[in-house]
Amino acid sequence: MHQVRFACSTALVQFRHAPTAHETHPLGSPLSLCPLGSGLVLFLSRSGIAFPLERRIGSGSIPKRKEDRIRNVRTRIHQRGDTIRPGIRAMEAKLAMARRVRGPPATRAMAQEDAWTSATRRAALLGMLASGGIAVRPSEGAGTGSESQVAAFKRLIAQGEKSRNGLQVPEFRSGLDWMNVSRPLQLEKDLRGRVVVLDFWTYCCINCMHILPDLAKLEEKYKDDPVTVVGVHSAKFDNEKDTEAIRQAVLRYGIQHPVVNDGSMTMWRELGVSSWPTLAIVSPQGKLLTLVPGEGNRQDVDDIVAAALEYYGERGLLRGTPLPIALEAEKPGQVLDSPFKYPGKLAIDAEGHRLFISDSSNHRIVVTNLDGQFVSQVGDGTPGFADGTISEAKFCRPQGIAYDPNRSALYVADTENHALRQVDFSTGQVVTLSGDGTKGRDYVGGKKGGNQQLNSPWDVNLLESGTILLMAMAGIHQIWTYNFADQVAVAFSGNGYERNSNGTNGKLSSWAQPSGIALSTDKKTAYIADSESSSIRELDVTTGGSKLLAGGDAFVSDNLFQFGDVDGDLKSVRLQHPLGICTAADPNLLYIADSYNHKIKVLDLSSRTVRTVAGSGSAGLVDGKGRGARFSEPAGIMLGPENLLYVADTNNNAVRVLDLVTGSVTTMDVSSVPKGRREREEEPQGEAVGAPPGAKVVRLSPVGSLSGELKVSVACPPGYHYTKGAKSQFEVVAEPTMQGFVASPQSGQLREGKESTIKYALKDLPGGGALVRINAKVYYCQEGDVCLFDLVSFEVPIASDATGSASAPMELQYTVHPRGQRSTSAILF
Repeated sequence: MHQVRFACSTALVQFRHAPTAHETHPLGSPLSLCPLGSGLVLFLSRSGIAFPLERRIGSGSIPKRKEDRIRNVRTRIHQRGDTIRPGIRAMEAKLAMARRVRGPPATRAMAQEDAWTSATRRAALLGMLASGGIAVRPSEGAGTGSESQVAAFKRLIAQGEKSRNGLQVPEFRSGLDWMNVSRPLQLEKDLRGRVVVLDFWTYCCINCMHILPDLAKLEEKYKDDPVTVVGVHSAKFDNEKDTEAIRQAVLRYGIQHPVVNDGSMTMWRELGVSSWPTLAIVSPQGKLLTLVPGEGNRQDVDDIVAAALEYYGERGLLRGTPLPIALEAEKPGQVLDSPFKYPGKLAIDAEGHRLFISDSSNHRIVVTNLDGQFVSQVGDGTPGFADGTISEAKFCRPQGIAYDPNRSALYVADTENHALRQVDFSTGQVVTLSGDGTKGRDYVGGKKGGNQQLNSPWDVNLLESGTILLMAMAGIHQIWTYNFADQVAVAFSGNGYERNSNGTNGKLSSWAQPSGIALSTDKKTAYIADSESSSIRELDVTTGGSKLLAGGDAFVSDNLFQFGDVDGDLKSVRLQHPLGICTAADPNLLYIADSYNHKIKVLDLSSRTVRTVAGSGSAGLVDGKGRGARFSEPAGIMLGPENLLYVADTNNNAVRVLDLVTGSVTTMDVSSVPKGRREREEEPQGEAVGAPPGAKVVRLSPVGSLSGELKVSVACPPGYHYTKGAKSQFEVVAEPTMQGFVASPQSGQLREGKESTIKYALKDLPGGGALVRINAKVYYCQEGDVCLFDLVSFEVPIASDATGSASAPMELQYTVHPRGQRSTSAILF
């Protein structure tokens, strides 16, 4: 999310202007003084550069011109922060100018004069070692996973343990909410004896998402070793402090390690973390070994974990006590039963009466008509990177989509494949226009097709049919163009720094995770939902220059914490992580998906104001008028015919329709859309499945027939009704599972006020009898109020002496009980 920043453990001597949980202070950079060898290292965290205050650092020396500039700062190091700050900021300004010429740090190769920075980083990150006076030299195999690097880390750990340095990681506070476990974890009770990787993340952060695959590989590699990853969610935005919102992110990204909601950032402050993401590696005895900020450090983290396992394993300090893992994805009723899974963006074919939906976590594009009736699907629904026919192609969490009616083509920002894809409906083929399926670090571009790597493209829009396409490259904070004529993708606006900085051309502009693109009627201006600066900004499509339009901080470009929920004049407007934007028939109006405020807003260019059109500001799934409606992190927005605004209501797994004339919001009926593919393990034969956890069990009298007919109905109490758009459904299983069991249908949809008829038959009967189980999941709402769900499991025992004759039809009836009458009914919205 933010540039890599160097951080010192709190075990080291530190100096800061003021304590802050954020990675930057609005008035200047935090300072950290770290002892290293016989000298000190001054860390300027915003600029990502470490300045030694003594000449000897490992085997390197400070370039003379840098030493001269540092000397003045060093002589005043014990003075008041107010005195130091101007000197620090002056140095940073000069460094920024130098970097502007050379490009962002990630794009330039390390020069010889920068070698000491690498050495400093390796030493200073090992907090328990640095204060022991160890001068660290870069290893020959640094970052390659070589034996020499693992051995070097092992020696450093040994020296650190011998000198008894290092911060003892404090216990997690009691009362925190945990996910993917059945109870809260404790460092002393559950994690002692394990090498622990604490992932300090926040789910808005694209860079935090980038390291999730690295963590998954680490977990897979060490699955048989006492190694545990724990996600310490440390929220940036207010909305991200909500446990339900974090749980949705855990489900969306398939996170399977324990996650704790540390909304007050207590552990963050205790360990001296200063940026997202940061990994803290903890020894089996609970000591902080290292802080690793930023992304792209998988091999270093792997090597440190390997070294720790070797060192502590040789001393008998490892133990693999099982953890109480209980994945959120496997808990009953945790996700709204919908054919969609976190839909991200929308596109419309007005002439063809079609709606395109990027069903992101189902890895497909769904096509319906404008009333929600299923038309077709693009992609086979499994994650991957493959071209081919519309039914065979593979995507990985696609986001932005744009339709070109002139070419009958849909363009897709295939986000986690880091690629731009084209769906040609005239030929039925999917092809890759740019990107090779891997995350790039190129801030310039200029290559053709698959030779050009991209980085998390989040939205796309056509500047001109068949000519130029705009891409919001969220992963590297830039706007790119793709030229159809020469098939080249190139950076157009943004220098790669994550800032709300505006300039007269692309190189003088900085973006902060741009996530939505809309074009003016004359196509001279693009409007950008710049999510991390919580602002709407203008992009000049001729020069690449930018202007701030609404939200964000108009004065301090590095301040990405100016957010809120305030309507009114553009100068006073506050937004919270907006992800979607679209233009209207009226060229003066822009509609905004103010995602973390759970609202749809309109920006009026003529009156220079922003006002809320729909949404109460609280997450939920409630139809209604204006502020009486509720959304949950809407991310995609598109205007259709008849003044209807279509909204991808991401965390509700729904598409909502806002009538701009009446102000009413309804949920689109998408019951005809097939569910996404789920990779399920085949159930072992002969095992009893049992009722879903938390289900109300309704057991009937045994029947004496191997076949029969069951009539299932689930009713709502007075004042309640089935939730529109949420498919209440049933599934039929036999226990124990057996090859000779047939049910027709085996699953289906429950309809309010109607019976569902199921015919069953068993060929063979186990000696102890059998059981036909019908599991029903019901979504229902109170009139104008809260929506709920309930689980019901009907058990129909088959007697051990049952015969082949058909039994008389049996009625299976149940009335759900709202929350407060029965505790297993769970509140959804």
